[in-house]
Order: sequence, then structure tokens, then C-alpha cells
Amino acid sequence: MTAVRQSPLKVDPETDQLISQGAHFLGLTKKDLVAAAVRVYLEQRREDLRIGMVEALRVLDGSLKSDVMLLTGLTADEIDAIGGIDE
Repeated sequence: MTAVRQSPLKVDPETDQLISQGAHFLGLTKKDLVAAAVRVYLEQRREDLRIGMVEALRVLDGSLKSDVMLLTGLTADEIDAIGGIDE
């Protein structure tokens, strides 16, 4: 069985102090507090995540135009307005 690699998380000193204090007073390790906090935050932002994923899938349809849209930030209409893309 392969061990799961853990990555260090770098935060600013003020955030580290908040994590340390919160973990201490909640009786958790810093690692467990951060893990729980991230899960709660992402759960609260679930709709924002869904919207972002749907938009990414809409852009990444496998076409050359979608690649150009992703790389340039242009919309399909903007690309069409400047001559479009022959695929």
C-alpha cells in the first residue's frame, strides 16, 4: 500500500495564530481544525462551486474555440466578432 503524501500548508502569521488558538481551545490538532474548516467552508459555498464547474465544462468542450476562450478570456461572441475561428 502506498502512503498518502501530505503537503505543508503555508499561511500568514496572523492566520497561523488563529488556527493555533482555535485548535487549542477546541481540543483539536491544527491539521484537524483546518480540515474541518475547509469542509465547512466548501459546503457553505457549494452553489458557487457548482456554478464554477458548470462554467468550466461549458468552456472546455474540446473545440479550438473553447481553447482560445480559455487562454484569452474572450467570449465566443467576441471571437466571432473579430473573425471567428475555422475549425
